[in-house]
Amino acid sequence: MADEKNKSLLSQPLLEREKNNLPNTFLSVKLKYVKLGYHYLVSNAMYLTLMPVLCMIFAHLSTFTVDELWNRLKFNLVTVLLSSTSIVFTATLYFMSRPKKVYLVDFSCYKPGPSHITSRELFMQLSAESAVFTEQSLAFQKKILEKSGYGEMTYGPKGLMQVPPDQSMAESWRESEMVMFGAIDDLLAKTGVKPRDIGILVVNSSLFNPTPSLSARIVNHYKLRGNILSYNLGGMGCSAGLISVDLAKDLLQVHPNSYALVVSTENITRNWYFGNDRSMLVTNCLFRMGAAAVLLSNRIFDRRRSKYQLMQTVRTHKGADDKSFNCVLQREDPDTQRVGVSLSKDLMVIAGEALKMNITTLGPLVLPVSEQLLFFVTLVAKKIFKMKIKSYIPDFKLAFEHFCIHAGGRGVLDELEKNLELTEWHMEPSRMTLYRFGNTSSSSLWYELAYSEAKGRIKKGDRIWQIGFGSGFKCNSAVWRAMRAIDPAKEKNPWMDEIDEFPVLVPKVSALVY
Repeated sequence: MADEKNKSLLSQPLLEREKNNLPNTFLSVKLKYVKLGYHYLVSNAMYLTLMPVLCMIFAHLSTFTVDELWNRLKFNLVTVLLSSTSIVFTATLYFMSRPKKVYLVDFSCYKPGPSHITSRELFMQLSAESAVFTEQSLAFQKKILEKSGYGEMTYGPKGLMQVPPDQSMAESWRESEMVMFGAIDDLLAKTGVKPRDIGILVVNSSLFNPTPSLSARIVNHYKLRGNILSYNLGGMGCSAGLISVDLAKDLLQVHPNSYALVVSTENITRNWYFGNDRSMLVTNCLFRMGAAAVLLSNRIFDRRRSKYQLMQTVRTHKGADDKSFNCVLQREDPDTQRVGVSLSKDLMVIAGEALKMNITTLGPLVLPVSEQLLFFVTLVAKKIFKMKIKSYIPDFKLAFEHFCIHAGGRGVLDELEKNLELTEWHMEPSRMTLYRFGNTSSSSLWYELAYSEAKGRIKKGDRIWQIGFGSGFKCNSAVWRAMRAIDPAKEKNPWMDEIDEFPVLVPKVSALVY
């Protein structure tokens, strides 16, 4: 009966089915396979063109005997020598001038102990006990938390769990050292690399920039060598992790046989806002404690044991525009002069524009030719022939198997899922990271990649797109290719002891009682 019903439905005229509000599933399935076939045809056009030519060449050569071929080459010895020399010279020039390959040997994300767990109820309780926030501010924070997509197991620093809170330099140093050293210790144990083998160190922390720097503290703690190239990036927001990777990549191009250690973190203790400006209270609700350490290498011997190869990095900066520059701003509130980070209402629009600029540059580097042609044809039809057609959004799922989108907040993830036409499966690492760890700033991308590894999703040859957003305003991308399949049984990361509990259903609004 069901089959007969389906057949009768398919036989209905198109207009009649539209009146019944029924999706034209049969047509959409056919269109999907037409598009897929077009993609394979265009992507392999060069091979399909060359194959007949090569066949003709081999067929022609097969008509000669070995002696006839040798006689022909013997009387053209000068031509053969010149051709051989040109080929050898060109090949040598190519191999000497091409960029050095950069490998990700391994990475580690820090997971704080149970004493740092900050449930949403505890967050609201501590906020109320601080006796700083008005009833309106407490209600606003409660509303943000209910819609945040956060779970009950995110982590906060000890200094803010006290009454009154301790925001001293000593307590701030204690938080940063705990998360940084925890991530680095785990990374060194996994890779077997000795601290003195590290030649490049890049640390990023946007808001906590003491003297001596965090990078100097790492050099001191691990007794790194005296000629180490050490950099400390500050004030660059949540996208600074990918900026650090890009800087390390450039340094590895000019320093052969080197290891580069990249450490991404943010300090919560020193930068908690105790005021009632709503634009600054949002960051209190979103940011949580975390850190990641990444070991990069340009050593050819590390190729076999490395997890990923860095394929591309693309950085986009909209700081020349005043609205973009001011949309994430550290300042004093006008009432109490307390310092906090304010978020503009234009943030989502600006983030969308930054992403558009970034993928305009990234697209030609990663998208298959079929998608680029479709995009170009649509653009010409709209701009030149003034045709009223919908802009074609390239299908980035044809370029990447995995997406790590900065877990800055639920709204950011919802917009990117919609605009890039991603599935729930693609968004799962970002949403589950937001739920389990909250917004850990620049390190969140590595918690997301660790989630995919723990799920056993990373296969050899898979391509991963990391997208980061940060103050300024910046949108940065990094593209990685998996060098091998990642076996979860051999992994040690913050998800492993609880990965079977995920994914979880995250409601749009989660009621909060405190």
